[in-house]
Amino acid sequence: MSSLSTVNTFRAFRSTNYTLYFVGRSVSQFGTWMQRTAVVWVVYAITHSAFMLGLTIFAEQFPSFLLSIFGGIAADRYNRYKIINITQISSMIQASLLAVLMITGHYVVWEILALSVLLGIINAFDVPARQSMIHEVLYDEADLPNALSLNSAMASLATLLGPALAGIILERFGAGICFLLNAASFGGVMLSLAFMKLPVFTPTLTKKKVASELVEGFVYLRQTPSIGLIILTLGMMSLLVIPYNTLLPVYAKVIFKGNAATFGYITSFIGLGAVSGTVFLASLKKDVNLKKLLLVNILILGTGLVAFSHTGNFPVAMLFAAIAGFGTVAQSTISNIIVQSESAPQMRGRAISIMIMAMFGMLPLGSLLIGAVSQRIGAPDTILCQGIAGLIIAAMFANLLRKNRFRNAGAGETGMIGERRMKTI
Repeated sequence: MSSLSTVNTFRAFRSTNYTLYFVGRSVSQFGTWMQRTAVVWVVYAITHSAFMLGLTIFAEQFPSFLLSIFGGIAADRYNRYKIINITQISSMIQASLLAVLMITGHYVVWEILALSVLLGIINAFDVPARQSMIHEVLYDEADLPNALSLNSAMASLATLLGPALAGIILERFGAGICFLLNAASFGGVMLSLAFMKLPVFTPTLTKKKVASELVEGFVYLRQTPSIGLIILTLGMMSLLVIPYNTLLPVYAKVIFKGNAATFGYITSFIGLGAVSGTVFLASLKKDVNLKKLLLVNILILGTGLVAFSHTGNFPVAMLFAAIAGFGTVAQSTISNIIVQSESAPQMRGRAISIMIMAMFGMLPLGSLLIGAVSQRIGAPDTILCQGIAGLIIAAMFANLLRKNRFRNAGAGETGMIGERRMKTI
């Protein structure tokens, strides 16, 4: 039988709460991608520096790395509904400040970087609470993999359409309008939360010290290698491969001799591939081996980047960009499904936050690394190296999976021998 089931592709929408959650996040994701596109384009237009592109992404994502574990503890301790409302209001203020700077024309790079740092701090508390809350809005926990895949499909669709729309708005109206639209989009999340019927929050009666909960989270992952391996692989991909999008403005302006609209088109084709990937993931049956699927997608991403790196023909390059987008989306989506599905409920917030640390910690460092390397060897050779790195990581991941399978098989055989011995006594 086929591993795909079109009938079950949208089964998570049986939950009214999840439907509201999905709609609110959809509106917000479109605004978020418009803002991200506008920020990197404005910085590149001011500085013409690939390194500054990396620094801009670093400024947003590194604070999330530093603080996401505390966001995970907050998500395990406190009312996630209230946390998300606070982060949405804070994000709205951040986007509004960016809009004021752009519309008045009184902006410099350090102000944009400072506001990016602020957004990174907000996201450190928003993402763990938002991801952990998905369990609370589903009628059936068996729908979790489908819900997470649909979330990724929505995010990928925003990646597809948000940058394209941002490119048009940047050319006609300027970055300030992009930021204003993003500020308005956070109202969608708050409105959807207001209509949800969630169970009454019951605070934890006994709370450990923050340091103890931090240590407990890392010990839990060490004792759960099936989750630890996934987070390790995600961290390596986030450092060496996934930050290829840092160099997309260089391709738009230098390689393809284009403008902001060209940048939007490149990002949108990557989003098109990502949408295809997430729809595929959402249609999978429950018995699919997600770890093998992750391996295949790492290979697809690496191959797509190798092909894209030195393709000078724009339409052909967009085909390879879509292939790379297909492979990219699985890195976070499948990792998220595995971590959330296999984590103990009382550890879920911390497991998610450590996964976010692996991603948001390595992505900004990777962006700095990619930006610096590109200054020396050029964008095409840098992305070629990233594609090769992806193929090497895939080989390492396959080897670790094989060793883990043999280890589990050996443990199972030992258990059976012990059981037989007990029966003979």
